[in-house]
Amino acid sequence: MKDLGVAKKILGMEIHKDRRVGKLYLSQSKYIEKVFDRFNMNNCKPITTPLAAHLKLLAKSYPTSEVEIENMSYVPYSSVVGSLMYVMVCTRPSLTYAVSMMTR
Repeated sequence: MKDLGVAKKILGMEIHKDRRVGKLYLSQSKYIEKVFDRFNMNNCKPITTPLAAHLKLLAKSYPTSEVEIENMSYVPYSSVVGSLMYVMVCTRPSLTYAVSMMTR
């Protein structure tokens, strides 16, 4: 073992230390950028609230025809949800409601 100095990154999280006020900050901005790249979401519009609380998912929005079902099979929902859950658990608890709605 050897001393590598002060930790700057761990498990995809960047560590920022403000010794003056005695606070530690975690950031996953690089990981989130990689997720956006992976799922072609680079041009998405940022908002302050991930999902409005009054939003309801309706059964009629599900795919019904064979063509729609076939097209939806190519959408990597489980990978998207897993990536968002990692961000939610580590640094962004504000995503909890949106991720829970997506998993339903």
